Amino acid sequence: MSEVRLAAEQRTEFGKGAARRTRRAGKIPAVLYGHGSDPKHLALPALEFARVVREHGQNAVLTLDIESSTELALTKTVTTHPIKNYIEHVDLLLVQRGEKVTVEVPIVLTGDPAAATLLTQDLTTIQVEADALNIPEQVEYSIEGLAAGTQVHASDLALPAGTTLVTDGDAMVLAVNAAPTAAELDGDAGEATESEATEEG
Repeated sequence: MSEVRLAAEQRTEFGKGAARRTRRAGKIPAVLYGHGSDPKHLALPALEFARVVREHGQNAVLTLDIESSTELALTKTVTTHPIKNYIEHVDLLLVQRGEKVTVEVPIVLTGDPAAATLLTQDLTTIQVEADALNIPEQVEYSIEGLAAGTQVHASDLALPAGTTLVTDGDAMVLAVNAAPTAAELDGDAGEATESEATEEG
């Protein structure tokens, strides 16, 4: 993952009213914390940060130019408005080069399983430990041609070099089952109709 540079401003006003004013000015309220330092209340450029999340995901590592200092930060939490879907607030974690961090990484499935099967995905993300500057944006797994009866566990996922699985290796990621036949579906529908008729009688 490449580093992204953003100019951040120190915030001196706090509370809901101040946060609204910050957002009206085209910025996002943020807090930077970690390594035992006092939290820094920041304002990030809204359009630029939204582009970073869109292109690099929520594990984006930022080089923040904060007035006269520069800090390296991991995007920890992004809070979005439940209806309007804009970014309301960001929590940033202070990191150092060479530091290992634990993050959630999305699982992306590619391809299609064998015909006449149904796929059930139990996990859409996994926890991994990785260098702060080398966090994988996603973990891909090909389901192309997987037959009924196939089960994939977290330990079956291929991780980039230097990345360690934190999620339990036995955790089920997905399962492929045989799709019900037309006869089975008709049988289920018939049983349901008989049951309804019995209850009405």
